[in-house]
Amino acid sequence: MTATRAQLLMTMNKHGHIGGARGASARALAALLGCPERHVRKLVTELRDEGVALCGTPRGGYFIAATAEELDQTCAFLRGRALHSLQLESRLRKLPLAELLGQLTLPT
Repeated sequence: MTATRAQLLMTMNKHGHIGGARGASARALAALLGCPERHVRKLVTELRDEGVALCGTPRGGYFIAATAEELDQTCAFLRGRALHSLQLESRLRKLPLAELLGQLTLPT
């Protein structure tokens, strides 16, 4: 049986993974749930898509936000990662980032 989003949240609550100092790696959560790490990451993405304040970084692991600041830090991390990926694409396509994003430019 594959773990569900609800099981992941219950497990994180039960084991106290609330707040940045109490993060858990995908490996640790996978062991607790009896599923692959990739499935844990998929569940995290699905919960975030639903608006659940599930935070995490590669260094600190996954945790449920305890403060608005922790949520802001995770959002900044995700934004930075997304922008980096877009910058890589713009270089591969040899296009300015603004053009890649479809922003309007004015003739000069």
